[in-house]
Amino acid sequence: MVVGIHRKTYVKVDLDAIKHNITVEKKQTASDQNIFAVVKANAYGHGIVEVAKAAHDVGVDGYCVAIIDEALALRKAGLEELILVLGVNPFEYAPLMAKNNISTAVGDIDFLKNAQVVLKNEGLQLPVHLALDTGMGRIGFRTQQELKEAVAFINQHNTEFNFEGVFTHFSTADSDKKTAVDYYKKQIAKFNELVSCLKKLPKYVHVANSAASIWHKKCGGNTIRFGITMYGLNPSGDELSMPPEFKPAISLLSEVAAIKRIQRGDSVGYGKTYTAREDEWIATVPIGYADGWLRKMQGFKILIAGNFCEIVGRVCMDQIMVKVPHEVSVGTTVTLIGKEGQKEIRVQDVANQVGTINYEIICLISERVPRIY
Repeated sequence: MVVGIHRKTYVKVDLDAIKHNITVEKKQTASDQNIFAVVKANAYGHGIVEVAKAAHDVGVDGYCVAIIDEALALRKAGLEELILVLGVNPFEYAPLMAKNNISTAVGDIDFLKNAQVVLKNEGLQLPVHLALDTGMGRIGFRTQQELKEAVAFINQHNTEFNFEGVFTHFSTADSDKKTAVDYYKKQIAKFNELVSCLKKLPKYVHVANSAASIWHKKCGGNTIRFGITMYGLNPSGDELSMPPEFKPAISLLSEVAAIKRIQRGDSVGYGKTYTAREDEWIATVPIGYADGWLRKMQGFKILIAGNFCEIVGRVCMDQIMVKVPHEVSVGTTVTLIGKEGQKEIRVQDVANQVGTINYEIICLISERVPRIY
């Protein structure tokens, strides 16, 4: 995708905030806990290489990504720590991962059997983390028998595999509702039951995600997958209070590209969905749904010249129109996410408008919008 470097719409990423958040997490967890920085999905829209390097500067123990290409990008950038691909992968890529010292999640015995053949042919060893499905229903071994069979196969073929880790993922750690807490406890019990069949645990046992590390201090394991909270965002949305020490790292900014006075009765935007009830000033801002600023943002208020100003008319592909209380100059800064003085628009505010989660909002900001550090 072409990056819009000649347009005054951009994401500003505070790498110092990310470093700060990792440092806060380290202080709040036991000294024997490892921290894997989760940088999948372009570091949740923040920029994978830049965020990973910032995390490296404060001593994380590894990185989690979703796909092999993300892992390769980190290796190309010179990062040498452990990199774990959390998604399952076709066995044909086992040699590629092994050659680049990339660890992979494994959720079924067939991958191991097929990968063993191609790894042996090339004289390679692949680090693997066995995924356990304790209630997420996504990937992973579900029974002790399946797990024992996988571990036995790995031990039998230890020239092709390094049993480096075992993990699970909690689906309700971000809620304090009784049903959620009960299910969380059920998942812990299931994980403990599954790993009890292992004679020896691998180096990394990771069960805690951001939510579990904040609200469930004693969830087991020796490694935290530090994801959304590394970026200063609340895993629960607004349901639970997050420690105030964590700082948001992302802002979304633009500027006024045009300003005009319209008369009472004039309409704005596609579909004639907004009609002025009085003479009004309308500012045009160069951002739209092609940038990830969704059509559902019609009616949302953004910050211009210190005022919360309503988006009127439908969000266009590349532009929005905003009702402002008075004439403003072309070039005036527009804050769509972030702070302007004492006023703030949170990612969560945008998510609430759309009816989704903060994760999705930041991941939707397209690559057309440059990231500035």
